[in-house]
Amino acid sequence: MNAPASTAPVARLQSLALAWPPHELRQEDVAANGAEMFATTHGGFERLAPIYRNALIETRHSCVPIEWYLKPHSFSERNDLFLENAVKVLAEAAGKALDQAGLEARDIDAIVVVCTTGIATPALDARLMQVMPFRPDVRRLPIFGLGCAGGVVGLARAADLARARPDERVLLLVVELCALTFRAKDRSKSNLVATALFGDGGAAAVISCREDAAGPALGASREHTWPDSLDVMGWDVADDGLKVVFSRDIPTLVQNDFRPVAMDFLAGQGLTPADIGGFVCHPGGAKVIDALEACFDLSNGALTHTRAILRDHGNMSAATVLFVLKAMLDDGVKGPLLLTTLGPGFTAGLMLVSP
Repeated sequence: MNAPASTAPVARLQSLALAWPPHELRQEDVAANGAEMFATTHGGFERLAPIYRNALIETRHSCVPIEWYLKPHSFSERNDLFLENAVKVLAEAAGKALDQAGLEARDIDAIVVVCTTGIATPALDARLMQVMPFRPDVRRLPIFGLGCAGGVVGLARAADLARARPDERVLLLVVELCALTFRAKDRSKSNLVATALFGDGGAAAVISCREDAAGPALGASREHTWPDSLDVMGWDVADDGLKVVFSRDIPTLVQNDFRPVAMDFLAGQGLTPADIGGFVCHPGGAKVIDALEACFDLSNGALTHTRAILRDHGNMSAATVLFVLKAMLDDGVKGPLLLTTLGPGFTAGLMLVSP
């Protein structure tokens, strides 16, 4: 007897909108400041310049001007800036996403917020409710600690909520203000690399299984967390803020360890890389993009949208993959699309989306 066809409701991406703070950081200006700050510990500008040049980033956005980074700041000062600016970015992204879907704030039944670059209690969703007219009975799910993996994992969680209550609408919100975590007194190599890589940005998406919902279908998803890998990526909490931690071995881990996980996920869906219409990869950095292209047997430079987002916005942690997804959907890339992210844990997130 044949198994019955699946009757699981289809979660659809009704809208996807982006936002970023107002200050634009040009890589050449960041490099000049970085050379001034790090020259005594890392060998001067000539030795530092390739770090900024090889990042393949031209501009990024920040919630504070470049002068802010030249002075030390306390954890409490950073977090106050985080709370103020994260809500502003989320309000802009949420407003755009609701407008795209033809909805108002009161039409939303659940809010999922993903963020790892600041501490908010009450959470960011509750704070956003003070400036946007969401219903008092809206269900809230703030998620902390996913880092760069949060874009895909958050999208999967929001889709799960929509499937659990098919008549409801879920609003996914993602914001990361990575640049606020730069610590002027930290002369570590990781902090130096962070100055060349990280930016600020946010995204919002309306997701629903309702009959009147239209948009790309959110398909299967998977996470994989490797054992004994807590030191690959994350934060250490210091007196003056969150201290970035990431391993120089990440590109190697992507090429050697991520490939079998991704292939197994695709095989479980009856797919191979050749069946994928577009790879929506989080651009952790230039070397990570190279490793991802090798992982999926793509030619060097094939991840054009991923590279373009890195060039124009830098690495915005969890928000970045949604910037890549928006660019590919706007360009009409045919599916299925494979979304991939890697974040603290060390955890991979994968998801299929069908435009």
